[in-house]
Amino acid sequence: MAAFNLTLFDPSIFILMGIPGSEAAHIWISIPFSMFYIISLFGNFTVLFVVGKEQTLHKPMYLLLCMLALTDISMSSSVMPKALCIFWFNLKGISVGGCLTQMFFLHAVSGMKSAILVIMAFDRYVAICNPLRYTTILTNARIAKLGLVGLIRAVLCILPLPLLLHRQPFCANRIIPHTYCEHIAVAKMSCGDITVNRMYGLVMAFVVIGLDVMLIALSYGLVIRAVLRISSKQAHQKALNTCTAHICVILTSYASFLFSNLTHRFGQGIASNMHIILANLYFLIPPMLNPIIYGIKTKELRDKLSKYICRM
Repeated sequence: MAAFNLTLFDPSIFILMGIPGSEAAHIWISIPFSMFYIISLFGNFTVLFVVGKEQTLHKPMYLLLCMLALTDISMSSSVMPKALCIFWFNLKGISVGGCLTQMFFLHAVSGMKSAILVIMAFDRYVAICNPLRYTTILTNARIAKLGLVGLIRAVLCILPLPLLLHRQPFCANRIIPHTYCEHIAVAKMSCGDITVNRMYGLVMAFVVIGLDVMLIALSYGLVIRAVLRISSKQAHQKALNTCTAHICVILTSYASFLFSNLTHRFGQGIASNMHIILANLYFLIPPMLNPIIYGIKTKELRDKLSKYICRM
């Protein structure tokens, strides 16, 4: 406790409070959080291992799946280790530089994940609407280039957030009522005018995510139009089944993102501890579910995984 009080007067340290109002339950809350995190790491590393070992899976679809797994690992790992340190060991201090770095990585990875979901929608569009040219349009090299473009976009869009905050004067109260350095939570500690910070963060969230959602909707609109032109019901079902896993991943990712962000900004009637729990679940639930969804819905991946399980 003495060390905690000393950090309150250290101008280079912020204090992450975890889940204010639920301190007595931190240990109990950490149990499902740590279980979700372990399952997420195990599932995503399993996907990376199986795809990496099997030459037959070195295809654009599985390269995208590996990119998704990497972003899921990065998302949960940018938040959970520090959150668990708060829950288990009461280690609440974080340097200003460390806080801004964490903020940059978790928001940049979220933007990168959104870009990957767009590329996956384009992959499904080409596979269904232009199957004969699929191998020439979507090569592994082209997928890698599209992934690089998504990464550059995420970095350029998110980098101003910590840079703008770095220039702000912070008040004596350096307590962040959160488990991680969320942009608005950090901005609220500033003694200066944070209008630009608020507006930039909100505009980037809606422009980047809004544009990506529109592109995904356009891709699936064209897919549905192509499917409706097919006379065979069996062909209908087969075509739509190839999109099921991706649609499930989109719903879990965007629904949790929008719900967490909108309740944090506009949900004044929701208790603050519920805001924080929901925000943490955004970094846990989709990364945990994504490898399960693809493992169940993708026969080729499921068969390869079964082969490795049978060898044990």
